[in-house]
Amino acid sequence: MPFCLSSAVTYSCRVCRKFRVLARFSTSCALNTVDYLKEIDTRVSDYPELQRRMQSYAISGDFSNAFSTLNLMKNIDGKPTVYDCNALVYFYLKSKNACWQELVEMYTGMKRFGPPPVASTFNTLLNGMLLLGDLKHAIFIVEEMYRNHFVPSFTSLSKTLKMAVKVGNLLDGLVVFELMLRYDYHPTEPTLNKFILMLCDAGMVSDACFVFSVLLRKSYVYSVYCYNPILWALCKTGRSYIALQLFYLMKKKGFVHNVCSYTALIYGFCREGLQDNVFQWLDFMQSNGCKPNVITYTIIVKFLFDNGKFEEAMDFVSKMEREGCNPDLLTYNVILRELCHRDRLDDISELIQVMDQKGLSPDSYSYAALCGGLLKIGKVGDACELLLDIFSNGTADVAVYNIYFRCLCQENKSREALSQLKRMMKVGFKPNNVSYNTILSGFCKEKNINEAVELLYHFEWDVNGPDAVTFNAILSTACRLGNSAIIQRILYHMRYEDMKLNIFTMVVQGFQPDEVTLGILSQAVSNGSMKRFPEVAKVLDWVISNDFQKETDQKTIAG
Repeated sequence: MPFCLSSAVTYSCRVCRKFRVLARFSTSCALNTVDYLKEIDTRVSDYPELQRRMQSYAISGDFSNAFSTLNLMKNIDGKPTVYDCNALVYFYLKSKNACWQELVEMYTGMKRFGPPPVASTFNTLLNGMLLLGDLKHAIFIVEEMYRNHFVPSFTSLSKTLKMAVKVGNLLDGLVVFELMLRYDYHPTEPTLNKFILMLCDAGMVSDACFVFSVLLRKSYVYSVYCYNPILWALCKTGRSYIALQLFYLMKKKGFVHNVCSYTALIYGFCREGLQDNVFQWLDFMQSNGCKPNVITYTIIVKFLFDNGKFEEAMDFVSKMEREGCNPDLLTYNVILRELCHRDRLDDISELIQVMDQKGLSPDSYSYAALCGGLLKIGKVGDACELLLDIFSNGTADVAVYNIYFRCLCQENKSREALSQLKRMMKVGFKPNNVSYNTILSGFCKEKNINEAVELLYHFEWDVNGPDAVTFNAILSTACRLGNSAIIQRILYHMRYEDMKLNIFTMVVQGFQPDEVTLGILSQAVSNGSMKRFPEVAKVLDWVISNDFQKETDQKTIAG
């Protein structure tokens, strides 16, 4: 652990000054209390009394005087012992005012000048670091134990891993897990299940698979709850057939899958458009005595909607109710979204009444589905009116506000959307990349390309920075306006961000290249200003392959 080692080095000079006293039996104290100590030294030479005083100082949180009293024991033959040092650390930790820097200094000094640490020293320090919530130095102490051929207890390592999981420090958690493997320890079931779940949620699927496979080989996998998160993570990332292999492997080992296991695979097949597999596995899980739950049914309903099978999806909802599985709010939100997309206002009204009768109050997802559907069918005014009503009730989240920004931008009110965003941020609103892209695209739609570029550099993007949507919006607008300077500037920025020019994303987002795109980029390539950007040829190839008619006159193309 580089951080921990550097801490020890940082303290080395102070540690040398402190512990050289013990090593050389000097008559001075390293903590600027020389006169006081000399006075004490002439009066106290009783070892039990020094122990009592040291413990008293330590338990009150006065490390300096506790250490100074420890130093006075040098006048007694064979003192201080390692157990005196351990006692200082132990009682100092009981003070509840302990500082990890002092503990690291104490350990480093003992290691360098003596008395050398023993097993109880390490265990006391490790428990102290855990008590202080100092995960980094707890791991450092464990590694020091390993290097000095001491064995930490299972309880200590288990507590260290539990702390790493609790604070969400997954990288340190993996370090502790590997330390546990050195001693043939394995995590407790609750900690293991939570650790694997958090790894999967963080996108660290390969690490989750590593932890799982190691413990599986050692027969330390306890239940289905350990590997279900991995099934879900694989299915969410388009690897349902790998998940299927894991499913059969665990079945072969005698594990009984639950509804969550089957639902993960059904979700994966839906995500990959494998309809035959979806219904085959629905039958398979039922034949194995596993009853689908509301999540299983909702996933299939959404899959059918997304594939244009409206009637089949609604029949499936009826089947779901006949089998005793009542739709929940998520199911109704999925239906609501589809009804909005189809402009079935009467059905929407009826559905909301059904939801109300069942005691299901709309949430932010319901509002987002409803407003998004209205927006999609061009009812911008209705969507805005509904959104303002939602805001007055204080029930909106960032997804709903993003739809509001989109409404404003569709009505060519991008500046108003930006002003609203700034006002909301002053009172704690946290926008995401969708918020920024929506407003930036609005400025592009209104042909305010220079302001859009300024927003690109001034928005507080998330850790991944601006994405393909951002760059494609500006690049497409710059092409339409014939602004080769901004084209070149954006391509430079894309290269800096390691973003690839994706003409197909431009089309999907509604920024379709046309004759102006062709003309501007052709001119830029011909005059050499794009020679550093060979990827521009992709735009030209796309336009040519789509056989655009060159109806725009040359003056328009030339900008």
